[in-house]
Amino acid sequence: MASPGDRRPAWGNRRLNDPTQVFQHNAWDNVEWDEAQDAQAKQKVSENAQDPVPPDLQEAYEAKADEFWNDFYSVHQNRFFKDRHWLFTEFPELDMNRDEGKEKEKEEEICTSDGEKVTSTAAVGKTILSDKDKERGNLEEDTSKEFEGDKERTSVMTEPTMLPSVDCAGENSAVLGDLCQTLDHLAVMSSSEEEAGDFPGQHAKTRMFEVGCGVGNTVFPILQTNNDPDLFMYCCDFSATAIDIVKQHPDYNSRRCHAFVHDLTDTSAPLPFPEASLDIIIIIFVLSAIHPDKMQSTVNHLAKYLKPGGKLLFRDYGRYDLAQLRFKKGRCLSDNFYVRGDGTRVYFFTQDELRTLFGSAGLQEELIYVDRRLQVNRGRQVKMYRVWLLCKFRKPLN
Repeated sequence: MASPGDRRPAWGNRRLNDPTQVFQHNAWDNVEWDEAQDAQAKQKVSENAQDPVPPDLQEAYEAKADEFWNDFYSVHQNRFFKDRHWLFTEFPELDMNRDEGKEKEKEEEICTSDGEKVTSTAAVGKTILSDKDKERGNLEEDTSKEFEGDKERTSVMTEPTMLPSVDCAGENSAVLGDLCQTLDHLAVMSSSEEEAGDFPGQHAKTRMFEVGCGVGNTVFPILQTNNDPDLFMYCCDFSATAIDIVKQHPDYNSRRCHAFVHDLTDTSAPLPFPEASLDIIIIIFVLSAIHPDKMQSTVNHLAKYLKPGGKLLFRDYGRYDLAQLRFKKGRCLSDNFYVRGDGTRVYFFTQDELRTLFGSAGLQEELIYVDRRLQVNRGRQVKMYRVWLLCKFRKPLN
């Protein structure tokens, strides 16, 4: 087991300032390539692109993609990937306990044009619900009663009498702009959920959806870290075998999680929740497995299911990662898109591609980070240059 001094600090704080010390640790952060390295990587990629996979085989890899992933999980079960406990370092949004122990942020009061005081936008949702909660009794009872009074609970946020009367175009419009947007998107979300009727996790306050969950290496660390009964996780995968393994996990509980088989590229296939109902969508090493021609429509479709203000969290392979440079000739499907020996496929992204991909889906960029890491095998004295991309995008309120 590594000593505390050998552990990689969070968010890229271990820098290699002295190249002679490269084998003192297992990994170094933010290692920039020199011109020679960059030129060599580009040449390798260019050479592989000149010997593409024949069109008939490319069609087979696309048509049988689910079979290749089923075979993968049939062989490896839950032994290939490790649980992603690093998630909460790179995506602290996934740890709902992170603010425990801190003082609650004071609510600011805003005067409307008629002198009425309302709370700040951060607390609007709670304000709207508070009086009705008292009238109907405690709506946050234990999960054994969560399906009782379903229609009543949904209607709480949709009754017109519950929304404060605010003149968004009046003299205080500049101050009240965010408040009006918040009220609007609350109405949109509740209307969408009401139209959907009953669906798994409908009573949850926070809903997360992991796209391409595999055997649960992201889902279960999130559920184990967050004990809040008001969190509900959805997770899907292309592989029926992977979903079977998820459901057999001892921590799988249908009251907190709903796992299902789904083809992301089929935008006509139904999802088990309504549009504008998700707080967070998680896409980790998944989009790279989709054909580049289908990526934009897939992202566009997923973005519809985020609540206004909801986040999309992304991590995947970056251009010229070691995995890309290791491909032999005859494995290239198209530019920067390859097929592995087991029939599964992988694409290697750039920052600009992701900025365009998610921006075109109407999402606002919060972060695009290039994780350039030098991993070393100290025993064999081998250097391995990795490139990953980490992104956070948000759906606008309006």
